[in-house]
Amino acid sequence: MYLVDTNVISEVRKRSNANKGVRAFFKQAIADQSPMFISVVTVGELRRGVELIRHRGDTRQAKQLEKWLEALLAQYQDAILDINPDIAQLWGRLRVPHPENALDKLIAATALIYDLTVVTRNHKDFERTGVRLLNPFED
Repeated sequence: MYLVDTNVISEVRKRSNANKGVRAFFKQAIADQSPMFISVVTVGELRRGVELIRHRGDTRQAKQLEKWLEALLAQYQDAILDINPDIAQLWGRLRVPHPENALDKLIAATALIYDLTVVTRNHKDFERTGVRLLNPFED
């Protein structure tokens, strides 16, 4: 079972132009019927991306991303993990003595509580958390 990080979800949006390893990961996970989840943190990060593009005045691109985000939320509607008190407490523990990468540590805490593997390109941001990691990106 996987918790897919924002950078992997963003990559798959490129469809056939997405990284070969990312495409292979999703193909295999779907074939294996492996449950895949995203965090509410990822939802927030994706929303922020849409709003940044809208703010800079690129309304056409913002509308395209908005449509993609709405489709993603519909696709994952039953697989979006909220932050609960257990996750919040573990997140607080993970941030001491290393407070950096707060959002990634929130994703790590979610994965640890639900016993999921984080699928991400950013191993470095997660490595001191004890979470299982998988980097599907191929160079």
